[in-house]
Amino acid sequence: MSAAIPPSTAAGVALEDTPVRATAVPRRRRHRPWTFDKVSFFVVFLGLPLAVYLIFVVSPFIQAFYYSLTNWGGFSATFDFVGLFNYTKILTDDLFTRAMINNVVLVILVPVVTIVLSLILAILLTVGGSSYGQTRGLGHSGFYRIVSFFPYCVPAVVIGLMWGQIFDPSHGLVNGLLTKAGISSANEFAWLGEKSTAMPISIFIMVWAYIGFYMLLFVAGIKSIPAEIFEAARIDGAGRFRTAISITVPLIRDNVQTAWIYLGIASLDAFVYMSVLNPFGGPDNSTLVMSQQLFSTAFQKGQYGVACAMGVVIALMTMIFAGIVGLVNRLTGGKDTVTLA
Repeated sequence: MSAAIPPSTAAGVALEDTPVRATAVPRRRRHRPWTFDKVSFFVVFLGLPLAVYLIFVVSPFIQAFYYSLTNWGGFSATFDFVGLFNYTKILTDDLFTRAMINNVVLVILVPVVTIVLSLILAILLTVGGSSYGQTRGLGHSGFYRIVSFFPYCVPAVVIGLMWGQIFDPSHGLVNGLLTKAGISSANEFAWLGEKSTAMPISIFIMVWAYIGFYMLLFVAGIKSIPAEIFEAARIDGAGRFRTAISITVPLIRDNVQTAWIYLGIASLDAFVYMSVLNPFGGPDNSTLVMSQQLFSTAFQKGQYGVACAMGVVIALMTMIFAGIVGLVNRLTGGKDTVTLA
């Protein structure tokens, strides 16, 4: 016969077996008072740059969009509102359409060629040296960096004039060397005056001017990768090409994306190079770009409303291009963060 457990004891056991949950008391967030140092910090480092951006970037763009909806001549105080007529006019104009096509060609070829060549040179100067011993670049890599960066220090106008003289049909260096080599067809050949060669030569000159800067950009990115990663890849038997594709390029993806956007913006402009090499658009407008057409429409024809519409189209194309680059980078794994253990 079992002994009865007193109610008080049973209650005590039940209370002991039941886990007690501690209720978390929410802590009140302390709001620090706005001091003069905090206010001045926000004003100087946030308010001032934002004000400058709104005044000198956003405001002119809004103003240009407003004038693009008018028939403003540039110097008159009165003008009429024409709506989207200017946009319809330029998008149905064969000359501006040709300039848009030329810009699209530039925005495809110039970034691709420049980035590929810059990556190859950067890899050679950082990890493309001897396969034995410590991972390093080619010998005298510092000298190559200085020489490669030199074209970027020269103004674009000077580069255009210099290469215009080099490709001059009568006394240019290129035709002189080719003629000396026995190629008689190169005698007085107009490289920038022929439709088949004007655009390729212009692309070559732009790539030559950009390649040094972006090579150094990629060199800085590769230098930030720990050498142990390349050593481990070498031990695992990975070759140079495999290491470059599977390790180097993915780890400097942000640098490549930045270069792609900057080169795309430069290619959508290309005003200086094209104006110096071919001021009137080249043979059969083969090198005419939108910025050249905008300049002539505004300052030669006096159609500032139409020119503003062209500027808005260029700005929209630039933003679309940047969005496409960002989207492609995200879809190809750019959203994934690479962490180095």
